[in-house]
Amino acid sequence: MGTSPIAETAITGFGLVRDSTNTFSKSSGDSTVTGKVYAASHAAPTPAYMTAAVGNMESAYADATARAYPSYIELNGGNLNGLTLEPGLYKWSSGLSLSTSVTFEGCADEIWILQISGSITVASGGVGSGAKVILEGGCLAENIFWQVAESVDVGSYAHLEGIFLVKTGMTFKAGASLNGAALAQTAVTLISNTIAKSSI
Repeated sequence: MGTSPIAETAITGFGLVRDSTNTFSKSSGDSTVTGKVYAASHAAPTPAYMTAAVGNMESAYADATARAYPSYIELNGGNLNGLTLEPGLYKWSSGLSLSTSVTFEGCADEIWILQISGSITVASGGVGSGAKVILEGGCLAENIFWQVAESVDVGSYAHLEGIFLVKTGMTFKAGASLNGAALAQTAVTLISNTIAKSSI
């Protein structure tokens, strides 16, 4: 987890304590965050690494946005329910919605890029019954790129897969989870959610 160029004080709701090197923080007294937390206000070389990370995220967003000749345009009017998506470039001029499930089917070396000019809304559900992204055929979350021009709202107990490159904010409601990465140019809001880093 990390933030830049704003300071560590922008990471709220977590009990954090700095490592003796002052280059990162960890959870204090609990396991809310497994691993390290980085911020631009940590000691060198962390600020430089964070600046590079932000630059890489912005470059990835720009690259995904610039991809031309989509395989599919305005597929199902932006309603993902029940769809099976093969590898390729998808483009929507508005937002996407998901209230049941969508399946990505392909091999481990195949790529999906979803260009979304609006927001993504993922419906809430109960435990074990939230909206979800399903991977089949060996495809990997690290090869699914969601380029979102606005925001992403992930409902309770929903589950997503992939790398989210979000222009504004990404919000997770209670019980929602992600396998991949949530990279936003403003803020990512969590409520004790599970985000497992894909091998990116």
